[in-house]
Formats: sequence, structure tokens, C-alpha cells
Amino acid sequence: MRGRLNLFQATMLRWRELYPYNAVHTVRVDAPLDTVRLANTINAVLEARGLAGYVLDPGRSRFEYSGGAPRVALDVLKGGADPGRVLHAAIERGLNTPFASSGPFDPFRFFVVDAGPVHHLGLAYDHVVAGGDSIADLLREIVLKDAATTQRRPDVPSLYPPTCRRVFARHAPSLLAGLAAVPGAIASLRRSQRPRYRFGDGRQNAFASARIDAAGVAAMQRAATAWGVTRNDLLLALLIRSLVPVVGRGDGGRRREIGVATIVNLRRDFGTPVGATFGPFLSSYRYAHPAPAGVALETLAHELHVQTARVRRRKLYLATLVALAGVGALWRRFTPERRARVYAKHYAAWAGLTPLDVDAVWRDAGAVHPPSAYLRAVSTGPATPLILAATTAGNELHLGMSYRTAAFDANDIARITAALLAGVKELE
Repeated sequence: MRGRLNLFQATMLRWRELYPYNAVHTVRVDAPLDTVRLANTINAVLEARGLAGYVLDPGRSRFEYSGGAPRVALDVLKGGADPGRVLHAAIERGLNTPFASSGPFDPFRFFVVDAGPVHHLGLAYDHVVAGGDSIADLLREIVLKDAATTQRRPDVPSLYPPTCRRVFARHAPSLLAGLAAVPGAIASLRRSQRPRYRFGDGRQNAFASARIDAAGVAAMQRAATAWGVTRNDLLLALLIRSLVPVVGRGDGGRRREIGVATIVNLRRDFGTPVGATFGPFLSSYRYAHPAPAGVALETLAHELHVQTARVRRRKLYLATLVALAGVGALWRRFTPERRARVYAKHYAAWAGLTPLDVDAVWRDAGAVHPPSAYLRAVSTGPATPLILAATTAGNELHLGMSYRTAAFDANDIARITAALLAGVKELE
């Protein structure tokens, strides 16, 4: 087979042994639905990009696209009186419906919610095959081609990304610095609260969403600029502070910090833009803070910025990949029960944050107008019971929250969401 899975993809394979590790993207299209034309467009784009005939060999960490003419089965759903509810239900199904574990299979499942004058195109996919930016670029081409919109199309992206070996060789000093930072990271883990699974050991993902409008996004940007932090730093601070009403502030003993992991896009480190290579270029890094009562949002954001700036400057997130490889080496020795518990016990993170700027993806490909709405959802996996997918589209932030129903209920997520949006209102 032509392609070799990278370290993060190999980790995804282990996670999907426990339950589906999928992701879902949905984009609002401000035009009536033409089902036949849309299905033909999807098939044409997939065939032109070579995204057909996928075969996975997990035993050898290999994969291949053999090509051919795809025949997409587009699932058409009627929005009815509440298209938002139908869309949410479709996203949940996309998260929880497994793909084949190996061999030839189609890793893409397209669906569309017909809402009369508009429709929502959705794609549920096996997360092993791609990162969010590649999927956003794929949907961009489908949407604009379906609308017969003129767009600049670069060369067809390569389907076989390089593995992490070159990146490690190129950034060897940073990798060593990351390994030197491991004792401090372990100390932080020991100070952090472990996720609690109050409702059993079920592996079901549920989904909720919220939106920060353009005024709220502008307020976040003004505050971030004034405080000398990034907008993602501010969002991280808002998320940690919003978790406190549900998670609590610890028992006053050693475990008093709240840990949150962020997904890191490695494309710059790999030296390949979105339009050049289709696939996942991902790592992660974990941050923690006690978020004491009465802490100002500015203080929290600045103290988190000190951590994130150090990680970005020294590329400490590369060491995460080495740690994942270490877990992989031990995975076969773990019982199924220990595999399900190992991250909760040794990687104390209550939530994960995965940001994506869809406006930038569309703009970089020559699209004049970004989508007016774009929702994402990512499986929680065994590492954290909540994932916040924050997507910039149409100058707004669309928040998709997938969560383990074993750890949170709908009321918990409503409280977290309300606290986060209230924090944005404070900035306005």
C-alpha cells in the first residue's frame, strides 16, 4: 500500500477500537436543494481528487486510495418545522455510527437536510483519513462547484502525506525541549482533577451547539488585542472558567486544577498547505489552571497565554506525539478495561478545544464569499469527555459540543454553554 499512517492517525486507530472515532462537518448553503445535481457534484469531486477505493490495513499502519468512480449514497433528510433539530440528530448519528475496522470501505458519509429555501450539507467521516481543514476544503469545492461558482482550483491534493519522521528530524531541538518539559507536565497532571464518569461507562456521544455572533467575535478580538493574548487563548480561558460550575474547583487538596487539551495543526511544521495534501496533520497539548473564585478573565487569559506562547515557541506539542507512540507500544498489554480508563487516569483533561478558521480555508482557495454557517463535531474519544469544535465562518464563531453522556447530561452542557456565552457578553 502506498500510504503510511502517522503517529496521530495510529492513535486514532487505537481509539476507534473502543468506539467510533468520527468527525462531522455541516455547511449551510443558501439555495434550494437539487438532490440529483448535488449527488453528481459530490461524485465528480471525489473522483477528480482520487478519494475513492479506500483500503485500510491497521496491522501494518498502511492505507491506499485505489481510485475509480465513486457512487455516493446521499442521505436526504427533510428539515420540516425544526431543521436545526434534524441537523443535530444527523450529527449525533454521524458521530456514533462506526466505520469498518479494516479492508476496503468508504470513509465518507454524505447527508443533506432540506430546509426549503436553504439546505445543510453534511459529511460524517472516519477521522483517521483527514483533519478538519482538509474536509473544509473538500466541502468548499463541492458547494461552489454545485452552485457553478467560479473558483481557483490548485493542483489536486496529494493523498499520501509524509509521516512525522521528517518533522522530528527537522525540529530535533524542539523535540528534545519537549521531552525535557515532560516532568513539569506530569506535575501538572498530578495537580489536575480527573474526569468523572458519573453515569456509567457508556461510550455514546451527544451533541449541542451555540453561536457567537459577529459582534461577540469582534469583542473577543478587541479584548485579546488589548490584553496581548490570542483569540484562542481567550477562548481557552472562557472554556476553563465555564467548566467550573459543573466540574467544581477541586477538593482543596492536591487536585485543584482544571485541564483542557487543544488540538494543534502541524501543517506549518510539515510545510504543506491545505490545498497541497489531503490528510490529518495533528497533535495536541494540554493546559491547566485552578481558575480560582473571582479570577478576572483577563488574568486567566494572560496566565494561559504564558503557557501557550511557550508551547508554540518551543514546539513542545511535538513531544505529545512521542507520548502517544509510547502508549501505543504498551497498548497490546492493556486489557480492554484498562484501555478505556488509561487516559482518564493519566491524562486529566475535562475538555478539548479544536479551532478551525473556515473563512481562511475558503479565502485561500479563491472563494469570494465564506459560508454563512458551519458546524463541526468531533468524537470525544477516550481522552476527554467533552470536545468544543470552534469554527470561524461568516465572521461568526459556531460552537459544536460533542460530549460523553457517561460524564455530562444535557443540563450540564447547557450550564457550560450559558457560562461561556455570558463571558463573551461581558466583553461586549
